[in-house]
Amino acid sequence: MFGRKADVGRNKNSKGVAGQGYTMENAIRQVGIIANVTKESAVEYTCRLRDWLVQRGLEVLLDKEIAKSIDSSSPGVDRMHLVDAVDLIVVFGGDGTLLTASRSFRGQEVPMVGINLGGFGFMTVVNLNEIFSAMELILEGTYTATKRMMLDVAFESGDGGTRREWSVLNDVVITRGNLSGMINLETFVNDRYLTTFKADGLIVSTPTGSTAYSLSAGGPIVLPDLKSIIINPICPHTLTNRPIMLPPDSVVRVVLWTNDESAAATLDGQISEIIKPGDVVEVRKSDYYINLIDSPHRDYMEILRTKLGWGGST
Repeated sequence: MFGRKADVGRNKNSKGVAGQGYTMENAIRQVGIIANVTKESAVEYTCRLRDWLVQRGLEVLLDKEIAKSIDSSSPGVDRMHLVDAVDLIVVFGGDGTLLTASRSFRGQEVPMVGINLGGFGFMTVVNLNEIFSAMELILEGTYTATKRMMLDVAFESGDGGTRREWSVLNDVVITRGNLSGMINLETFVNDRYLTTFKADGLIVSTPTGSTAYSLSAGGPIVLPDLKSIIINPICPHTLTNRPIMLPPDSVVRVVLWTNDESAAATLDGQISEIIKPGDVVEVRKSDYYINLIDSPHRDYMEILRTKLGWGGST
């Protein structure tokens, strides 16, 4: 497992690898900023936060993409070097931007905070109107950070070809692709046969991913600090096929069976892999994780109520 330092944060309840609290020796002095430059307000708010941080004596490093959007002559910092140079990473964008960043920073102790420039934003928990109040609390150390579980996904060709491996924060989704009919997904847990799902597809997700595609497919909402693996069939032919929650040490193996047609696997909704009949998708809990700062203003229950439009108390 990779790691650079213990939790950055004065709050003794911060959930880091060693559960260590903040000391003045590892105060936040350098802040890295990543932003989705396709968002209209990304440049404006990056500049506003950068100036606000600099006025408080902090060093600010910008990711290459947003640095060039602000000043075409600025080289910025490569993401892999950024994580080694800063004590905090701020991500401007939606959950997709944070998912992309998570693959770059997997296993690193440096905490990340997501500022929502998108729509739903389950992981980008800070709203634009509360950037500076939230940053004040974070710089004071009065926050918590949760280690978000990731999954390792391996693709094995049925003909013994190359093994391809990825890590995901949300989910791996196996779908029928361009096929008109259902696909058969022979599924094993810890080498024990579970069932063969005849369905439009199958979602294997983390607790973080439980509020993504899995939720739309009727899966359970799982709090992010729980460690579990969720299997959720998409529109199964057998209506008694229901979502299943597995212990974190489970290994899920899915074998694709179709009639000489390919299907697709999508990783975090961003990376696509073609899978063929007889190919195996293996999913297990990763040794990697990301250290994601929780909202300084709202607990997770309030975020659920707000994002999902649940009624308030009576």
